[in-house]
Amino acid sequence: MRVTLRQIEYVVEVAKLGSIAAASNSLHISQSSVLAAIETAEDVAGTRVFDRRKGHGVVVTPAGQKFLVSARRFLSAGADFLTSLDELAHSRDHAIRVGCFSPLGALLVPPVIKRMAMEFGESEFILYEGDQVELRAWLTAGMLDVVVTYDIGEEYGSGITPICKIPAHALVRADDGLANQEAVSMEELSQRPLVLLDLPETRTYLMALFDFAAHRPRLGLRTRSYETIRAAVSNGLGVSVLNIKPNREASPDGPDLRRIPISDALRQPTLLVVDPYGDNKPAYVKAFIRNLYGYLEELGADNFAVFPSGRGADLMFPAPRL
Repeated sequence: MRVTLRQIEYVVEVAKLGSIAAASNSLHISQSSVLAAIETAEDVAGTRVFDRRKGHGVVVTPAGQKFLVSARRFLSAGADFLTSLDELAHSRDHAIRVGCFSPLGALLVPPVIKRMAMEFGESEFILYEGDQVELRAWLTAGMLDVVVTYDIGEEYGSGITPICKIPAHALVRADDGLANQEAVSMEELSQRPLVLLDLPETRTYLMALFDFAAHRPRLGLRTRSYETIRAAVSNGLGVSVLNIKPNREASPDGPDLRRIPISDALRQPTLLVVDPYGDNKPAYVKAFIRNLYGYLEELGADNFAVFPSGRGADLMFPAPRL
């Protein structure tokens, strides 16, 4: 038989007040619950904790004094533990570890950190930028508080908050014949060399878009860098297919680049925030999710995605309930 934390609290209250009836009134519980707690404590301790004196309440025995010393230490440690948990949940003094899909690092995370600083004051952030495989490994290893990524590749499991849809679009050089079209098909793009964002799982997603709607193009360049893709397209090495576009607070495209909607009905990846906390998110994780959603909502779909006219109104998911 084991004594519970609550039963220990009952026993300590009886010792404090010297009466089972008084402890019952103080704790707002029945006398039978108090008696059960005493009996359990005495069974576990293997001795009597109290002497009952009819009409005179209870008196702590010598062995009971030893029990109560340990009980009070235990309750004090429990109170310290709960206090530390509360401080952890609400503290912004420690570093917040953010993982993000590498192309999103420069485009989304700094503005969100800026918003959080305006709301809560300055905090330390550590940014881990990687591909989908790296992000899952870091999250599993307990290295990250939040991950900002797409729902591409293997699922992340629990702790997922969808933010918005971000459809694929084409990046072409301004003097390309496709640059003046209102939309472009995957068939048309497949006729050009492709500058591929060559990250694990991302390359599979991007090439599958061509498999679905056309045929695979010749690869002009494979790179892991969003910035190198822009430079390669600018230098006439081919076209590219991307999702998010730079917004007003990130590095804008040069005048020799054009972003064009894709006319085919393609799967639209979801931008997610993933965390290891599930329903028990610390306050700073909730704040990060809330500020990322608020930033994109205020930014507007036109400023983070490229899509055919009239199709951007439903990209944002409902605001997360945190």
